Amino acid sequence: MRRAVFLIVALAAGAVLSWLLRIEPAPDLLDDLRAAGLAACAAQPAGDEDGTIQGNVFTEAATRRRADGIEIAVRRFAPGGQLRRVIVDATDMVSGEAPRPIMTMSFNAGCDALDLRGLIYGADGTAERLEILSPDDGSLISAEALNPPVPDGEDPGGTTVALFDSGVNYTIPEIAARLARDSSGNLVGYDYWDLDGRPYDLNTKASPFFPLHHGTTVASILIREAPDARLVPFRYPDPDMRRMADMVAAADDAGAVVVAMPMGSNDRDDWSAFFDAARGRPHMLFVVSAGNDDRDIDAAPIWPAAAALDNLLVVTSSTPFGKLAVGSNYGIDSVDLMVPAEKIPVIDHRGAPGEASGSSYAVPRIAALAVRL
Repeated sequence: MRRAVFLIVALAAGAVLSWLLRIEPAPDLLDDLRAAGLAACAAQPAGDEDGTIQGNVFTEAATRRRADGIEIAVRRFAPGGQLRRVIVDATDMVSGEAPRPIMTMSFNAGCDALDLRGLIYGADGTAERLEILSPDDGSLISAEALNPPVPDGEDPGGTTVALFDSGVNYTIPEIAARLARDSSGNLVGYDYWDLDGRPYDLNTKASPFFPLHHGTTVASILIREAPDARLVPFRYPDPDMRRMADMVAAADDAGAVVVAMPMGSNDRDDWSAFFDAARGRPHMLFVVSAGNDDRDIDAAPIWPAAAALDNLLVVTSSTPFGKLAVGSNYGIDSVDLMVPAEKIPVIDHRGAPGEASGSSYAVPRIAALAVRL
C-alpha cells in the first residue's frame, strides 16, 4: 500500500520568524522531507495531470493539512508515465493573513535529493530571505535578501523617468547612483506588489522558491543610454492589477513624463485600470514591449501593447541588421518601432555584467532616447 510520510514542523507559540536570525532545520524535519520524497518516488505515477510548477505539469501525489496548520504537498512530474522529478512543499496556512510557503525539497528520478530551500519571513509577513540549504544536513549554503533596506543616497538630478517592472536591485552601486530621491534622501518609487517602499527586483509568480529577476537588467540599459536620467522604480502589482492606476498616478506625481514598461499579458482585464489612468494623462509617454511569443499581436493581442492609446509607443526587437529578431512579436497596426535589442550589454540582478535579448530590452533603448530628447 502506498504510504506518504509528512513533514513535521515545530513552531513555538507566538514566535516570529525574522530575517535577522538563522533558523536551523531540525534533523527530523529533513528526515521527514526526505522520507516524503522517497515515498513519492516509489509510488506509481498517476494518470491524471492536475497542477503546474514553473510551467511543468505535475501529478498530485499527496496533500495533507496538519493540526498545526502546516500543509504538506508532494508532487511528481511524470510526463508519459515516466518519473522525472518529485517536489515536496511545506506551507504555513495559519500564521499570516495568507498562506506562507516555508520550505521545498526536490528529487530526481533516481530519488536523489537535489535541492533544499527555505523562506524566512519578517514581522510584517513579507518574505525577507531565501536560503539555499544542503539537502544532506540542512546547513546553509547561501542566502539571498528578498526585501533589503534601500541604501542612503542623494538625488542625482536630471530628467525623471519611471520604470514599471519587477523592481530593481537598488543595492547595486550603478543603479543606486541614479535613483530619484526626495528632499530627505528617501527613494522616490514604490513596491505595489508588497505595498512598501522597497521596490526590490523580484518576481515570485511562478515560484516563491525560484524567483525571477528582470527590472535590474532593463534599468541598467536605461541609465547607460540616458546617463542624465533620474530613475523612479516601481514594482508592478501582480496580486491586484487595479493598483496600476495608483502606480501611474505616482509616476505622474514624481514628474515622470517618460515611463518604460517592458510588461505584458494575454488578459486584457489585467490592464483596465492602467488604460483609464494612461488615457487621462496624455502628457505622459508609455514605452511598452510587444512581447516575445513569435506572434502577430494584431491577430492575437498582447496587452497593453495592442491597446489603441495615443500615448502608448510599442516596440519590438530586431537584429543589428534590421530584421525582426527570432521570437519577437510583430503587428502592422500594433507595433510602432523595431529596435536592435539582441545581446545588449546589461548588469544583471547580482551586479554582474551580462547580455540580454528581446523586446523587453528594446523598451529602455527607446525610453532613453525619449529622455535624451
